[in-house]
Amino acid sequence: MHKILVVDDDAPIRASLRELLEYENYKIEEAGDGLECTSMLKKSTYDVVLLDVKMPKMDGFDTLDRIKTIAPNTSVIMISGHGNIQEAVEAVKKGAFDFIEKPLDMNKLQITIKNAINRTSLVTETKTLRQTIRHSGKIQEIIGTSAAIQRVKEDIELIAPQARTRVLITGDNGSGKELVARWIHEKSPRKESPIVEVNCAAIPGELIESELFGHEKGSFTSAIKKRIGKFEQAHNGTIFLDEIGDMSLGAQAKVLRALQENKITRVGGEKDINVDVRVIAATNKDLKDEIKKGNFREDLYHRLAVVLIHVPPLNERRDDIPALIEHFLNIFHTVQGLPQKTMSSDALAEMLKNDWSGNIRQLRNSVERLIIMTRGDIIAKSDVQKHVTNR
Repeated sequence: MHKILVVDDDAPIRASLRELLEYENYKIEEAGDGLECTSMLKKSTYDVVLLDVKMPKMDGFDTLDRIKTIAPNTSVIMISGHGNIQEAVEAVKKGAFDFIEKPLDMNKLQITIKNAINRTSLVTETKTLRQTIRHSGKIQEIIGTSAAIQRVKEDIELIAPQARTRVLITGDNGSGKELVARWIHEKSPRKESPIVEVNCAAIPGELIESELFGHEKGSFTSAIKKRIGKFEQAHNGTIFLDEIGDMSLGAQAKVLRALQENKITRVGGEKDINVDVRVIAATNKDLKDEIKKGNFREDLYHRLAVVLIHVPPLNERRDDIPALIEHFLNIFHTVQGLPQKTMSSDALAEMLKNDWSGNIRQLRNSVERLIIMTRGDIIAKSDVQKHVTNR
């Protein structure tokens, strides 16, 4: 169950939020001010903090600074009855996930919380995976010999050399879409230039344009210096737009123009800037369904989906599970310094029968848990049944 800390000096507001969010099956704890909030964060961990701006003793911005020191991976959603765009920008610059005005739109709040939880999970769960991908300066190999993953590898070999061809990668969360994008870049003529990653779901809609295209000094209140956006950073290289299905319609229009004209304009700027980038996008959503719902532009979809690669879920490539387990056992020992352990044949058989709806990320977390929780050097079937099995 995900934990949320509600921080507000108004007790009735805390009570209302508790009632709403507990109904949505979240575990809720409360703090009446910033000092109490920081004290609680030192003793416990939370997926999300809902943080009021105007509070006695310590206001929301000072509390946010403390939170980023105490629990840097926790997503913070700022809430205020006196909000404005400058305050929202300042909150996000300080590290808040998003900023919502009072009176709260409960539908928006629930969507924002879900996105914030996804962001927290991505940050905490993929740290080791990113270490694995990048350790020794190398990109992690795509592990597996199943027919499904072999098709993905073959597609990469065909697509990568076409340096301007856009690619849309689809697949469930945790299935390895980022790794596929990195290998397309690595095997392309652009490999000496950067691959710049953008998680579209983690950037509030009002800031996505500045994030992607940059801004000029003075273009808004907190724009104290010029910022180079992700498209410019990726010039001559690759930009990877992860979770593209979560991008706002307004941002989609700006991206469409960049793809059509190979030009961008910084926020507050007047000059067109030529950019030469290969665009790789990824999503766990059915974009054709999103188009029907009016959430995604059909013209942008056709610009992005020149070539489609579908990364299969782990449940459809079970033949690869033994190799992945062996790989993670070795990586956790060599990279993280955890004890070297092996898995018995009956434990492996139990792992093969498990439901892996969380895909490779779930498998990696499960292997790490087994290494830590198993007392001996050999992971037994009973260990898997106790710490992993979810059937």
